[in-house]
Amino acid sequence: MADEDPAVRTVSTHCPYCALQCGTRLTDRSGAVAVRPSAFPVNAGGLCQKGWTAPALLDARDRLRTPLVRGPGGTLAPADWDTALDTVATRLRAIRAAHGADAAAVFGGGGLTNEKAYLLGKFARLALGTSQIDYNGRFCMSSAAAAGLAAFGTDRGLPFPVTDLAAADVVLLAGANPAETMPPLMRHLERPALVVIDPRRTATARRAALHLQPAPGTDLALALGLLHLAVTEGHCDEDHIGRRTTGFDAARRRAMAWWPERVERVTGVPAADQRAAIRLLGGARSAYVLTGRGAEQHSKGADTVAAFINLALALGLPGSPAGGYGCLTGQGNGQGGREHGQKADQLPGYRLITDPAARRHVAGVWGVPPDTLPGPGRSAYELLDALGRPEGPRALLVFGSNPVVSAPHAGHVTARLSALDLLVVADFVPSETARLADVVLPTTQWAEEEGTMTSLEGRVLRRRRLRPPPGGARSDLHVLHELAVRLGEPGHRYPTEPRRVFEELRRASRGGPADYSGITYERLDAGEALYWPCPDEADQDRPGRPHPGTPRLFLERFAHPDGRARFAEVEHRESAETPGGAYPLYATTGRVLAHYQSGAQTRRVPELHEAAPEAFAEMHPDTAARAGLGEGALARVSSPRGSMLARVRLVGSMRTDTVFLPFHFPGAGRANLITGTALDPRSRMPEFKVSTVRVEPAPDEVAGDAP
Repeated sequence: MADEDPAVRTVSTHCPYCALQCGTRLTDRSGAVAVRPSAFPVNAGGLCQKGWTAPALLDARDRLRTPLVRGPGGTLAPADWDTALDTVATRLRAIRAAHGADAAAVFGGGGLTNEKAYLLGKFARLALGTSQIDYNGRFCMSSAAAAGLAAFGTDRGLPFPVTDLAAADVVLLAGANPAETMPPLMRHLERPALVVIDPRRTATARRAALHLQPAPGTDLALALGLLHLAVTEGHCDEDHIGRRTTGFDAARRRAMAWWPERVERVTGVPAADQRAAIRLLGGARSAYVLTGRGAEQHSKGADTVAAFINLALALGLPGSPAGGYGCLTGQGNGQGGREHGQKADQLPGYRLITDPAARRHVAGVWGVPPDTLPGPGRSAYELLDALGRPEGPRALLVFGSNPVVSAPHAGHVTARLSALDLLVVADFVPSETARLADVVLPTTQWAEEEGTMTSLEGRVLRRRRLRPPPGGARSDLHVLHELAVRLGEPGHRYPTEPRRVFEELRRASRGGPADYSGITYERLDAGEALYWPCPDEADQDRPGRPHPGTPRLFLERFAHPDGRARFAEVEHRESAETPGGAYPLYATTGRVLAHYQSGAQTRRVPELHEAAPEAFAEMHPDTAARAGLGEGALARVSSPRGSMLARVRLVGSMRTDTVFLPFHFPGAGRANLITGTALDPRSRMPEFKVSTVRVEPAPDEVAGDAP
């Protein structure tokens, strides 16, 4: 929709950052872009600091505007598009001829639109013929996805609209800090009493009715203890358990070994606080259990989430119109990004790549024999770890991700990226990963493109273009089309028009768990609120009308064949590392209000950079004093994998055994230089939230490397 003045254009779209996907109105007046919030339900007229400043990113001073190709002297130099694309295609063909199809790999991102994610997965499996594709969402929601699939038969971050939370009496937040990571969500959490589980007294915990502060890596023991109390204090919904679930007896037996005093010894959470938490939940008429990265980013993250789902099922919450379980998905399209083919084990529609029926369906849409589709590949960290090795990929194409900063054991990952024969990065800013690349392809960003995103509540949303991209930048869809043609694929197989890609995505997802076949641009543009599954069929309650979508899952049955949810039989186990000896402290990582993910975008926004300009380490004053550190001192934080530099922030509410590090900063301030590589056996999630470290003053000679 345009204003009457031809020099002024206004569109309704959504914030480019987190999965809340707040509604915004963008106005371009002769090149000056302004943003204001819309009355979209999840933000109801509000925005966070990142949303208000998002237009500044469109005109970042170092915005990529021309392809770059590394020359014989080792320097990236400007090149025209044909030269850059020809270089990539020629080198890919040579690598595949010498080492096989799996020598080429793809690493995607949870910020890509549904159309980009879909076409990227298709490009990897057809144009490259590789099984080696995964994405950075593996580092975010994979543990909750694994647990949700096992429990409910399908995985949608929130199986209910965000707005349902506002009517709750109690909301338990396990490892989530929405007051900083998605502030507009707090508008829906003003009425409920909050029970917050977090080793830190975060901005969210300060607003809680009850804050449980466990040692890092002990959330699973705490969840087992809360189920124990739900059973022993009579808060279980026996009717719900009997009618709508299976496996409760085995889960209950596990929990019976976790009486409150034992849980207190393991977690540090007082038994009285455990009892207070379960009484709040058990006495509520409406309650929700929500997990975030703090519960999920562990080598036992899937089991930890399963234990919280067990608690929610025992209380009768999932499938109830007045309660439920949900995962606070982080990345802007973390939900849609994993539904349409970026994950190593999935095909569009959230279909398993090992399922013969799924392979037949998707291959039919793509016009290829099913046996030509590759099988499952390596998960994200395993893929990065294999780069440049004899048995691993020799080439990597990166779209919308910055693993030099965001991946665990970042120094090692940087070395693996440097060992490649070919690294190609498609991005709109020169991220730390792009600076290592052999070829950099400048792409469009959020306000310069059309497409769809899927929010954390499973609602499909329209991203609308406000203005054209700067000269030289092209869409990811164009990049994939041009590379595919150069690799011998028919051009029609890789549309460059988002609407055409979405029409194909609809067909590919038809009949799958994440069925988008009934969703169209026309319906979205007409203002319909469409949540998947939304099959291409008539509305049973309104003959002649299309299917309305599914805002609330599980009200009548869960997605398993028998319609019942599954309790999980899980047991607490130690993290891969426990403090002691040379590394006496826990380090845990996370986000801060001003920044997003690896910071490649937000660090380029002056207001956000000024709010949080450098890496810091929060620690208790006693912890700092024992290390000879004071407020503002430069500290070296070291783990068995490496060390990073950070300014000390003294926080009296911190546990004395724990250091907190935000992961948004580059160079010597990369928190992921110290994080480990232990993976969850089910989700393949790395253990970002627990690393053993020591802190000490940084020598004067490294002061120039300060973050």
